[in-house]
Amino acid sequence: MNEITGSPTGSMPEWEKRFRAPRVGLPEWAEDAPHRSLFVSNVTGTYELYAWDRTTGGRRQVTDRPNGTTDGTLSRDGAWVWWFSDTDGDEFGIWMRQPFDGGEDVPAAPGLEASYPAGLALGPDGLAVVGRSTDDEGTSVYVVRPDAEPVEVYRHEESASVGDLSEDGTLVVIEHTEHGDAMHSALRVLSVADGRAVAELDDTDGGRVELGLDCLGFAPVVGDTRLLVGHQRSGRWLPMIWDTATGEESALAIDLPGDVHAEWYPDGSALLVVHDFRARSEMFRYDLAAGTLTRLDTPAGSVSGATARPDGTVEYLWSSAERPPAVRSTTGAVVLEAPGLRAPESVPVTDAWVDGPGGRIHALVQKPAGEGPFPTVFEIHGGPTWHDADAFAAGPAAWVDHGFAVVRVNYRGSTGYGREWTDALKHRVGLIELEDIAAVRAWAVSSGLADPERLVLTGGSWGGYLTLLGLGTQPEAWTVGIAAVPVADYVAAYADEMEALKSLDRTFFGGSPEEVPARYEASSPLTYVERVAAPVYISAGMNDPRCPIRQIDNYVERLRQLDKPHEVYRYDAGHGSLVVEERIKQVRLELAFALKHVGG
Repeated sequence: MNEITGSPTGSMPEWEKRFRAPRVGLPEWAEDAPHRSLFVSNVTGTYELYAWDRTTGGRRQVTDRPNGTTDGTLSRDGAWVWWFSDTDGDEFGIWMRQPFDGGEDVPAAPGLEASYPAGLALGPDGLAVVGRSTDDEGTSVYVVRPDAEPVEVYRHEESASVGDLSEDGTLVVIEHTEHGDAMHSALRVLSVADGRAVAELDDTDGGRVELGLDCLGFAPVVGDTRLLVGHQRSGRWLPMIWDTATGEESALAIDLPGDVHAEWYPDGSALLVVHDFRARSEMFRYDLAAGTLTRLDTPAGSVSGATARPDGTVEYLWSSAERPPAVRSTTGAVVLEAPGLRAPESVPVTDAWVDGPGGRIHALVQKPAGEGPFPTVFEIHGGPTWHDADAFAAGPAAWVDHGFAVVRVNYRGSTGYGREWTDALKHRVGLIELEDIAAVRAWAVSSGLADPERLVLTGGSWGGYLTLLGLGTQPEAWTVGIAAVPVADYVAAYADEMEALKSLDRTFFGGSPEEVPARYEASSPLTYVERVAAPVYISAGMNDPRCPIRQIDNYVERLRQLDKPHEVYRYDAGHGSLVVEERIKQVRLELAFALKHVGG
């Protein structure tokens, strides 16, 4: 069998090994039982939750569902694993719980009907605060106690989410967007006992000033009312401490460029700081009493999660574009790894900085061996408020293995380059991002990296949306388009998507399709489908609540009516798949489509 259609295990191509190699996520540990941990792994071929007793070394698979499970957490005492049960990836369901040592799954919050999840916080003595979102009712928050009916403490038509519980379980933080700007949250502290609002922190000025806040967690000390908060007052994400009882705000002496995130050390004496700058990460310990910042030894690459343990060590999930992920410790040890096949390494990334219409654009480039120009894949990230980093990714590595250069663009709308860069896409949604992608495309061609006759535009989710929009608005620029779980017909997508995304779209566009129809029309791929010149490949999840199937079918039907070359692959899952073989199948089909039309 050839490399695209598959091969026996003994001659499995490198790109397939990267997908099949067992992975483990960063273990979460129970606050009052730190020897008990929960992690995600694909060791069975599907991503599921696993319990790990660090004292005995025993590991146990907790969930086992056809389409996988990744959303779970531990109760504070480590006695229970909470996990979210949806139907085939539709993200609509209820919280279940299972004893840590194994046993029957039971509803974790009896009395609460199915919904989209809107945050969860678990406290002492079985206390839980559960956030729910539905298309009809907006967001609601309930206090759940053992052997008692759930009590509603919050409800609003706009999107919101449960942030965190105070250590003693008396206060809960709600991140809300009642001002109507779903990109920038405000914080409200409620009394768990009666739902009474006891404090509010809002940097949006009623929606007129576009500054957001992020709940990073209450101090882990009983009776301590301090809340660690992320803010954008300096044009980027920085942490500060807000005393929710007195209203006092304390700035932190952290002088680092880029975005800075933080969490508490378990004793509350220090903060673990993760600093993201120019697509790479490093970690620090910030001593609160001394106001000093000490760098923790971190390899060059990206930290996608980190946690400080009670003994003062830090565990973190690290990777680079070249080297596969590993759960590491500041002791120098590898904390957790899965048995079996090891993922082959790939090639490192290099940085490109390109002048664009809104400022300098950062792109990450990977190249195969040999001299260019190469057939080149522009792989566009989703989000849109996300960014590509110097982190291991099996998809780009597969393209490189087949002779393609890969360019990933952190366009306006991406995080990590300041608030103005992230917020710039509003109102000219999609078109702003494509201006930046076009500038990087021009650089790639003029520099000799990319063959202008063999350019693939591809991405998933928002990247899939930009792919279809780019094929219609820049038809002469691209040879092939490959879109996974995309927005294709924006008006129909708005009608069918989950309510939280409706709120986000109203923020992006300045209103609903009925209120600002011209903006939605200008940003919808369906508007430009007649101009599409490149062959189009689309894959879509039949149960996707984010990029629903009907709006994709609308676009595909227009391609068919116009006799445009296209292929469509539909699969029984939601916004992507957690099944390794399904993901390999999708990549295999994408590679075959590209090689058919541009070669490699």
